Formats: sequence, structure tokens, C-alpha cells
Amino acid sequence: MMAVMTLRTPFTEYFAVRHPIALAPMGGTAGGALAAAVSNGGGLGLVGGGLGDRDWLARELPIVAEHTAAPWGVGFLSWSAGVGAVEFALGYRPRAVMLSFGDPRPFIEPIRQAGAALIIQVTDLDEAREAVDAGADFIVAQGTEAGGHGARRGRSTLPFVPIVADLVAPTPVLAAGGIADGRGVAAALALGAAGALIGTRFQATPETLAQPAITKAILEGVGEDTERNTVLDVARGSPWPSKYRARTFAHPFLDQWRGRDEDLAADAGALRAYQERVQRGELPPTPVWASAAVDLITDLVPAADLVGALAAQAEEALARASGADRPAGR
Repeated sequence: MMAVMTLRTPFTEYFAVRHPIALAPMGGTAGGALAAAVSNGGGLGLVGGGLGDRDWLARELPIVAEHTAAPWGVGFLSWSAGVGAVEFALGYRPRAVMLSFGDPRPFIEPIRQAGAALIIQVTDLDEAREAVDAGADFIVAQGTEAGGHGARRGRSTLPFVPIVADLVAPTPVLAAGGIADGRGVAAALALGAAGALIGTRFQATPETLAQPAITKAILEGVGEDTERNTVLDVARGSPWPSKYRARTFAHPFLDQWRGRDEDLAADAGALRAYQERVQRGELPPTPVWASAAVDLITDLVPAADLVGALAAQAEEALARASGADRPAGR
């Protein structure tokens, strides 16, 4: 009989949650219902506050606050969200605030005053050092396999997580990037992380705010169909800092302009044509951001059930690796 393990880590103990799993605060799609479901399933649900749109926050934050008594949090893009948006979110008493992609320092004082935990996502070692200096309670080490935005010149999750864990110790680390099943969670723990931050896998849940076409693409997609680029940010006029680029599925406009970002930015006619094609329905209005591990996502599962399943798979994987599932004497 396989031994039953309990995955207790500094993350589970700090937040008093059952499983070392956090929902990535995916802007626009990780809404209140999804965050609440993840928290109710024993993980830490994080609402995707993204750019800090006040109307969106006012709609989604009451949902998570009303539908879970478990710890939850909210995440923002540091380069875009204003301090006012963070202060507004803190009014709903999140247990944690996660900051990504930019200088976290302007937000720290209100977060500390509210008594929320500070989680900072990093994509390189300089950002990791800055997160330690900022006093992060947890640091998310994001590898290049992650869906959505990450470092233009980053490292893959496998080498990046233990390097960051060593660098920032004793601050606990969460691993992110290419984690889509319990084996990935187990690997994160083996690499020295206290848990895993998971995004794309939770797009294939009934609670996601992602459009059905996006969920369908994720369920049917393969990792080879994803690539990291800035073309679609340029085409959309999205002012992401130049040090970050995004992993997306293939896209007709990407095929046309791959590797020619600067040419596209200078071509007003091409940018206008992109918008016109979107308006006519010839191109999707937003890219489909997806992890390189998208092949592992093959079914639509309620988010609370998914958290438990991921934890159980992780326990099984760790038991196999330790030999705990082998008959005695072998």
C-alpha cells in the first residue's frame, strides 16, 4: 500500500492551507469565483487584478470575499497598477497581495499597513535580490515555460527555481512555469520550493473567466504550438516593458511579423490593419496565453477538485521517488 504523505511546507503553514498550491493571478480570467474555488479546495486563490481596473476589481473582489472563508489574495502588475488600486483591493481584506513585473516598492507600505502578506514574482536574479530587499514574505520564481508574460531572457524553471531558492533563503519560494499536474508540484518541492503557482491549468475549469474558445484551445493545444514573443503586444498597442515577452499560441499576425517587432511598431498601416481584422472577427481580440506544459491539460475539472487532485498526484509522485510505494524488501 502506498504511504500517505502530508505536504506541509512553509507556505501551507504560513497561510494555514492544506495544499502547497496557489492560483496564478491571471489578469482578467482569474476572477473571484475561480480564486474562491481554489481557496475552498485547500490552495491559495489569487484574483488577477492585472492593470488595476477599478470596475473589474469592484465586481470580482466581493465574489471571492463572499464565497470563501479560507485565505485568498489578489495580484497586480507592478508596472501598471496604481497604488490606489492596491489600496482599493486591500479594503476587501485579502490575506496576500502578489506583485509582478516591475518595481514593487510603491505598494509595500499600504500592503504592510493592511497586514497582508507580500508575494513578489521574479524572473531573474536581479529581481530576486530586489524582492529580498523589499521584504517579500514569499518569492515566486517564474521560469520561461510559463504562459503569459515573463523575462525576455530568462531561464527555464528546472534550473531557475533552486538557484533562486538558494539566493533568497530563508525567504520561501514558490515555483512557476510549466507546472500543470501533480508531478510538476512534486518537482517544485524537490527543487527547494515551498509550493507551486499554477496558471494555465486553471484556465480549464468551469470557474475561469476565460472565453470558451480559449479554454477549448488549451484543451486541444500542444506545447510546440506555444512560443514567446512581443509581436502581439506591439500589435495590440499594449505598453508592456521591453524586458518582458509573452508565451502565446500561434497566431496569424505572429507568423507574419515574427522577429520584426521594431518594423511592426513603426508601421502604422500594419497596426491599423491588425485592429481592423480584429474588429471584423478575422483575428482573435486577445492572444491565447498558454504554458509549454499545455499538453498535460486534457479535461475540464472544477477548480476545488483540481487542487485536491494535484496535491494527491504530487504525494504519489514523491512517494514513488522515495520508494515508499515499493513492497518491503525490494
